[in-house]
Amino acid sequence: MGISEELNDIKGMIADNKEKEEKKEKKFKLPFTKRVRPRQASRGFVTVLKINENGFIDARKEQIKEQTIYIDGIPRLATPEYVLHLKKNPVIILPSNSVEPFSPIKNHEESMNNGSNTKGYSILLSSMKSEAINAKKTMGGLVKWIIGIGLAVVVGYAFMTGGV
Repeated sequence: MGISEELNDIKGMIADNKEKEEKKEKKFKLPFTKRVRPRQASRGFVTVLKINENGFIDARKEQIKEQTIYIDGIPRLATPEYVLHLKKNPVIILPSNSVEPFSPIKNHEESMNNGSNTKGYSILLSSMKSEAINAKKTMGGLVKWIIGIGLAVVVGYAFMTGGV
């Protein structure tokens, strides 16, 4: 076996490994029968992801009537603040032990109150970046002033001595 044959074998193995790694990544998709089409969405249908007490998730398609949905014979709230969207598909996340679904607005407020929100970090980071950029701009302006004054002194000296 020559070196070129071994290199070709190694390249083949690397290509196979890359294909296997790419195949492992799967994106989340709702079951086909549980997706809500645009016409159904206009009629008030949503996909309900019910989180059971044992940790399993049941997906089902339900219709919103008078801002409520009936699941297992129990009326649950379904106002617009609870409706999320997954690739143009309206979704409600509903714990099985609660009448009230997951609300991103209430979750955001709660995370702001207990300090677990990342919003403050992004604001702090952006202000630190803007300060660093402003410091560089002031240095650039200072250098321009020094060069301008230096040129004015040289031109003034040339006129005074009659060198021009």
